[in-house]
Amino acid sequence: MQTPLLAYSTLAFPNERIEDVAELGRRTGYGGIELRLIDGELIPPDLSADTIARVRRAIAGLELVALDTSIRLAEEDAASQISAYLRLAHDLGAPVIRVFGGALGTEPDERAARLQHGADVLGGIAEHAHSLGIIVAVETHDDFSASADLGALLTLIEHPAIGAVWDSHHPWRMGEDPATVFKNVGARVALAQVKDARRDESEKSGWKLVLLGEGEVPVRGMLEELAAGGYRGPISVEWEKNWHREIEDASIAMPQHYELLTRWFAEIPGWAGTTQP
Repeated sequence: MQTPLLAYSTLAFPNERIEDVAELGRRTGYGGIELRLIDGELIPPDLSADTIARVRRAIAGLELVALDTSIRLAEEDAASQISAYLRLAHDLGAPVIRVFGGALGTEPDERAARLQHGADVLGGIAEHAHSLGIIVAVETHDDFSASADLGALLTLIEHPAIGAVWDSHHPWRMGEDPATVFKNVGARVALAQVKDARRDESEKSGWKLVLLGEGEVPVRGMLEELAAGGYRGPISVEWEKNWHREIEDASIAMPQHYELLTRWFAEIPGWAGTTQP
């Protein structure tokens, strides 16, 4: 079993042109790229044909692993938004689009209704996504940060075009270890995003993002669970410089993450001794 493709999110580059973003990744050794920003801007669904062609030229040599959106399933127009981004993902050549679950509520009846609504939205677009060869993947984020909640949603929509994005940080801060997350959603993971953080009461969120290995998020444990479970999708570094301007620049963070992740890949049973495709 080969090690996963190692990718990185353009969220780490709030001010750079996509050409320069891609060049840094290629020079560092990454094999894939996750599109969240283009030229420092969040990606709208109506990119022009010229821009799409330019992006495809810019990222040549890197495998596009996902197109990230801010869509929340709880929104009334979620289905139409997803359909628009599916067209864009197809034009860009992205095999996955990332969406969020959104608000879930606290009362049992409300939660059940919102879970069903999310499943209905996903069910309504699943065949369209499947026909395009694209997976719509819901991230462990917002009210679905706990994999138990995301797993409850996914059990309502069993379809190969509907999956999960496992963000290393959010389930951990919700009290879930990697084994629990894999049990809940591991079979449906289409993309694994890695980041590290440590508790910090001076931060509004209660957490400070740090370089890989300098925090308390069990990223290596997450990778070990994925390897043991036979995961074959990409591992993507999500360095959130766009949202947290105080953290290190991508020129520092991207090589640091690459070096440590490739070292871990070489040590983890199931991946050890293999090379990236």
